[in-house]
Amino acid sequence: MRLRSEKKREYFNLPNYLTLGRIVMIPAVLFLIARIDPAKGVRQNLTMGIAAAAVFLIASISDLIDGYYARKHQINGVFGKYFDPLADKLLILAAMIMLIPLGRIPAWMAVLFLAREITVTALRGMAASEELILPADYWGKKKAVLQTAALLGLMIYYPVLGIDFGKVGWILLILSLIIAVGSGVNYALQFARSILERYR
Repeated sequence: MRLRSEKKREYFNLPNYLTLGRIVMIPAVLFLIARIDPAKGVRQNLTMGIAAAAVFLIASISDLIDGYYARKHQINGVFGKYFDPLADKLLILAAMIMLIPLGRIPAWMAVLFLAREITVTALRGMAASEELILPADYWGKKKAVLQTAALLGLMIYYPVLGIDFGKVGWILLILSLIIAVGSGVNYALQFARSILERYR
């Protein structure tokens, strides 16, 4: 009975609900970005951009809350382990892809971000199959913060209160790409070192 209760708590808890909520909010973000049309006026596009950025920001904040809650209450279930990072990647990459037709993000940059995420996920899967642990990369977390800030800027895009959000978003996106590639290389080196030490 106690085992059933613990298993139930592992799946039915606040962090998992927040993760699912983040996934559910992705279509809302995409819908609002899709309403942005370069042929329409700045005012309407700015309104849609701010709305998309607001929903995106709420989803991003929910990630911080579920991480804090899970650590505080020592919740470390299988669902959260796999779906929490998946929700983050889906949110970020989906928003990037939607901004490509608007000319706010070049396709090649989105492809590089996608390639980085797929590579790191593959390396972690290979490491797990070898019973190795690849610790979370410090720069990977910085990358996520910069990506979030960059996408917020690129969604709003137009100057507001003297701030050129499009330019700020673009600069932050370039910085996040540099860090993303660097942290991806670091993961690959960690994996290579772990394999060499295991089988030397």
